[in-house]
Parts: sequence; C-alpha cells; structure tokens
Amino acid sequence: MIEIPLNPDNLPPDVVKYLRKYSGTKWKVKLPSVKKFLNIIVVPAISEYQNIKSFPGSLLQSDDKHFESTLVLFVINAKDDSPEDVKSDNSKSIDFLNNFNTGNNLSIGFIDASSNGLSMPVKEGGVGLARKIGMDLALTLFDYSSLRKKLMICLDADCRVEANYLSEIVDYFNNEKISAAVVEYRHQLPENENDRRGIIAYEIFLRYYVAGLFYAGSPFAYHSVGSTMVCDYESYIKVGGMNKRKAAEDFYFLEKLAKITEIKKIKSTTVHPSSRESWRVPFGTGQRMNRFNAGTHNEYLLFDPRLFDLLKTWLEIYYGSDFMPAAEYLQKADSIHPEIAAFLKQNLFESQWDAIISNSRNPDQIKKQKMIWFDGFRTMKLVHHLRDNVYPLINMFDALDLLFKRMNYEISLNRTDSIPSIDIQLEYLKGLRILNNR
Repeated sequence: MIEIPLNPDNLPPDVVKYLRKYSGTKWKVKLPSVKKFLNIIVVPAISEYQNIKSFPGSLLQSDDKHFESTLVLFVINAKDDSPEDVKSDNSKSIDFLNNFNTGNNLSIGFIDASSNGLSMPVKEGGVGLARKIGMDLALTLFDYSSLRKKLMICLDADCRVEANYLSEIVDYFNNEKISAAVVEYRHQLPENENDRRGIIAYEIFLRYYVAGLFYAGSPFAYHSVGSTMVCDYESYIKVGGMNKRKAAEDFYFLEKLAKITEIKKIKSTTVHPSSRESWRVPFGTGQRMNRFNAGTHNEYLLFDPRLFDLLKTWLEIYYGSDFMPAAEYLQKADSIHPEIAAFLKQNLFESQWDAIISNSRNPDQIKKQKMIWFDGFRTMKLVHHLRDNVYPLINMFDALDLLFKRMNYEISLNRTDSIPSIDIQLEYLKGLRILNNR
C-alpha cells in the first residue's frame, strides 16, 4: 500500500476551502496505487476483522461495470481509550488490507485511525467522526477532470449488498442528475428465532415512522440508515460535511442534505445491514437488539396514527402557499390541537417566524426557511410531544392496521393475538416495505 500525500494544487477551490475549514490533517489514505476515482465507498470499521475478511468477497461478486472508477475506503478506527482487544482486532484488519489484492479493477484502500498516535479523541471518537474522516479524505481522491458525478457512498463493514448494488447507484445518480439518495434496505434475518423477532420489530419501528411522515406529507419522510446514504461531493461540501456524532450521525447528515436538495430513493437494489447485537454505538440496531434480548422494554409499541393525522393537518397549513403572521399560524395550530400550539410556543416559533419574514426577500426564501425551521428533528420532537401529551403509544399491530387503512393499503392477515406469530409479523413488515417504496 502507498500512503497518498495531500496535494491541494490538484483540487478544485471549493474542495480546498472546505478541507481547510472543516477537516483534520492527522490521517492519511493508503491505496494499492496512485489513482483517481469517481465513486468512493466509505466503510467505517471498529473491531471488524472477521467482517472485513469477507466484505470484499461480497462486493466483488457485484456487477463490475464501474469497478475501474471505484474505491472501497475502509476507516479502521478506535478511540484513544479503546480496549486493547479492539485495537488488536483493528491491527489484524490493517495487516489484512495492507496485503489484500482484489485481483481485478476494484481498488480497496484504508485509513488508519486506530494505531498509536492516530486513534480518535475520546470526546469526539465514534461512527460520525469515522465517517467524516473517510468522506473528507475521499474529497482528495476524486477525478475532478471527469464530467460524471463524483459520489460518496456510505456502507458498513457488517453489511451485505446485492449484485447490482454499485451499478444501480452510479447509473441512477448520473442518469437522473440527482445529488443525494438513500438505498433500499432490508436487515439480514438471523436464524435464531428470538433475534429474528427482535430485528423484525425494530425494522417495523423504523419503517412505520417513515410511513407516518409520508402519510402526513413531511419532506423528511426517508429512512435514516447510515449504510444506505449516498451524495455527490458538491452536496457534501455545501452542507459542511459529515458531523462527529457518536450515534444518529446519519439522521442529522441526511437532514442537512434534505434542506438543500431532495433525498431520492434508490429502489432497484438493496443493502442488507446486520441484525447483530453491538456495543459500537449508544443506540441504533445493535443497541435495540441488546434491549430486545434483555427484555427491558415492551418493543411492540408504536405511535398512535392519530398523531400523524394531527401532523398532516398542521403541515398542510404550514407548507401552504399563504404566508401568515406568526399569531395566525398559532391560532390555526391551536384549532387543530392546543398541544401543537403549545409546542410551537415552547420552540419560540413566534419570534423566530417574525425574523424569518423580515429577513426574507422573496417567497422562495420563505419556503426554504419554512423547511429549515420545521426540520426533521423538530418534526420528530412534535411527534414525541403529541405522544407524551395527547396520544400515548399503542400496540404495534393495532397501529399498523390503522395506518394501513389511512394509506389505502389492504393487507389480509388472520391476526387474533395482540402479538401475532413471527410469520404474521413478517407479513406486516413486508407491507411496510411496500408502503415505503410507493
């Protein structure tokens, strides 16, 4: 492997400006040869030696149409205080990648963010910083002389992909001229029945929320799964790059992208994230599986669909063509439900909306500011506020039946129990997958 030096002279001015403002200089890329790329798959990995050994084989079975212009860039990471067994496992990964040869045109490189002097700070270290390190350095490896899209593709070391994964992503971005997207996903289903129940419940939870937002007309109705994110380099720079969050980095990154461009959905291929338990992030799939198996929570609860009815009515007014004074928005919110008005007041809507109106030069700016103010995070906070103050959580499968009816989706299941058999649970999940891909 060759350590690639950073040469700002070969980079566009906007890339140089971004790197000087947002990126660190501690880490370097190692590649099998000096080369430039159009598509870079960034894979953060901590204590993933066993998965890294099998990961290239999975990807190498893909359609090789774009292998010549693609790099798989692992970010082998650990924090300064990570246990020795984690750093030892990472050392095995680094040794493996140092000596790995794909035997074809697909390039595989890595960044060492684990060894002594290169590990990540305790305060900031985590999946967000690991993704950021990889995506920032990807900016230095693109072939900017090409007119084709320069793509950053996020994946995780424990994922599996389908044979058309790379070709569908690259062709969709270049043919449709889009800037950001998420790829369809389906968690790997474990052999163990309890684990299978756990991941089905978790994926239902994720997809139900997105379906509810879609029903309500929210512009943030897309799934936030880190291993499915794709964007072009221009959008990455425009939003200030990846954040350093230790969890939910995907949610906040996609939210920033959604404020500048539409998040499209690539439905023609699928990422299969792992369903394993994990200590790697404070919440998400791994921790949810830990929780399910520990039995500490009732995992078969979802938002009452009536919350999404309220949200739908509010969004129709808020995103309507009329621009009203803050007091009038509050009055209309109160007429939908007093707790919506209460939420807006708690979030200082009145003073902030008046500032938006006074600082906006035209209707297009106001429309943009509307989306920035009532963003994905505030949408989620309102849903949680209504859950806590209006409609508590209800049985998962009752909620699904009600939402399916609202969305005119017919599903014929002979359910007699509040928590049905695993086969029926899987049918509910399949129904949600269909709704998410409408």
